Amino acid sequence: MNVDIFIPARLDSTRLPKKHLEKINNIPLIEHLVNRLKKAKKFRKIVVCTTDKSSDDQLVDFLKEKKILYFRGDEKDILKRFLDAAKKFDTEVIIDIEGDKLYTEPEFVDKIITEMEKNDYDFIIGNDSPTVFNPDNHLVHGIIPTGIRVSALEKIYTSENHQNKETGYKEIFINSPNITKKFFLFNSELEVPPHLRLTIDYPEDLAFAKKLFGHLASDYTYQDILKAVKNNPELLKIIENINNKWLKNYKAEMKNFSSPRESN
Repeated sequence: MNVDIFIPARLDSTRLPKKHLEKINNIPLIEHLVNRLKKAKKFRKIVVCTTDKSSDDQLVDFLKEKKILYFRGDEKDILKRFLDAAKKFDTEVIIDIEGDKLYTEPEFVDKIITEMEKNDYDFIIGNDSPTVFNPDNHLVHGIIPTGIRVSALEKIYTSENHQNKETGYKEIFINSPNITKKFFLFNSELEVPPHLRLTIDYPEDLAFAKKLFGHLASDYTYQDILKAVKNNPELLKIIENINNKWLKNYKAEMKNFSSPRESN
């Protein structure tokens, strides 16, 4: 199979504009993520999937400078952007890692790919329950990517009702009765603080990441993160009030979301 990592990213985020070019240790976040994902072994290409808006020209200029593959596509419809990118690169399975998922673990990239190779699943996403999707587990979704078979993406995109679902683009797959899906179960043996956030949505998340990286080696794992926050409890104070803000925003987006046109 042609398995490629697609990183949806754009610079006009309302909560943290141009976050993908913000720097930690003088390296932009998008470069940190790409370098981390290169440590996975089973993928073919890494492609940053951005938009054709002029506001993303700065991101594209950076990607060109660093010789990072990119694709420019539909601004608002992320499913179309993915489909068009898959056609260009002859991709059969997409490993979807949003550009703000800085801490995604290469080991789980390979595990999701193995699941897609060995089984007929159309869609695999990390979760902490075998039956009910939990969108606000910021450890699981911060370290485990999503696998999407392009044939299923085509099926979802061309279905008559996909634009009428009041969900985000991943929830469209989760809720669809027409594709085979699996929750990739994960439970940490280490204690997970309830307000730990492994994503970059808000300025506080970025401030947390900058401090956290001072306690991590370049080949860190989620275990190292959990140990760092346990040994340095002041880190969590930076983000302790953000989850409620995130959850309120998420629920509002899901309520108003009638198509994949509000995505990254």
